[in-house]
Amino acid sequence: MPIDLIPRELLFLNSTEAVSVQLYHKLRKLIINNTFTPGERLVDKEIAEIFGVSKQPVRDACARLAEARLLKILPQRGTFVMKISPLEVENGQFIREAVETAIARRVALTIDAENLRALDRNLAEQAATANTGDMPRFLDLDEAFHRILAMSIGCAAAWDAIENIKASMDRVRYLSLQEESPADSLIQQHARIVESIRNGNPQAAEDAMRSHLQGIFISMTPIVGRNPEWFEDAGQP
Repeated sequence: MPIDLIPRELLFLNSTEAVSVQLYHKLRKLIINNTFTPGERLVDKEIAEIFGVSKQPVRDACARLAEARLLKILPQRGTFVMKISPLEVENGQFIREAVETAIARRVALTIDAENLRALDRNLAEQAATANTGDMPRFLDLDEAFHRILAMSIGCAAAWDAIENIKASMDRVRYLSLQEESPADSLIQQHARIVESIRNGNPQAAEDAMRSHLQGIFISMTPIVGRNPEWFEDAGQP
């Protein structure tokens, strides 16, 4: 696992959060953005050396990533990056749609000026980042957009649930950004959600969020066709 494959900003740990939690988020990002590819073996000793930590927090982070079906831990054989399961994507989207449309509806009824400004700032950063072609940063901002919505109604538990079930969706979204779902299209979808919220229209906000989340299935078939090695039951066994 060459250290030069890992973006520099991901190498640093802070002193305010548990090491295993930080490693979970960093390794999750590296799997989602294709730095670590399906079938690749992750060695806890190497990861520990890269981040300057002991092996135990690495094992804890990998166990959590296995629960999210990003890693497979095989006793006596090692830890491997899993292929994307289309069924996991479908199930994750179904659950996420139910939760996030409800969030959008409530946000439209309760949003305050501070959180509305935060959404506007996020949209502006999305547009600026899309122009640079920095897709990892764009995905960070996309995730922050949805987190702002959940946190604006004081529902951290809803965001935790979303984050836990959307890992497979995120991997497909990363593959689709350059192909079927360009960043400009996603920004326009986000803008429609914000405008509905700004107008205090819960039905429009719910509809805009549903349309946004369902867009991933428009891109699934061509994405699988062009990247069969990334998906379970696609291409050669």
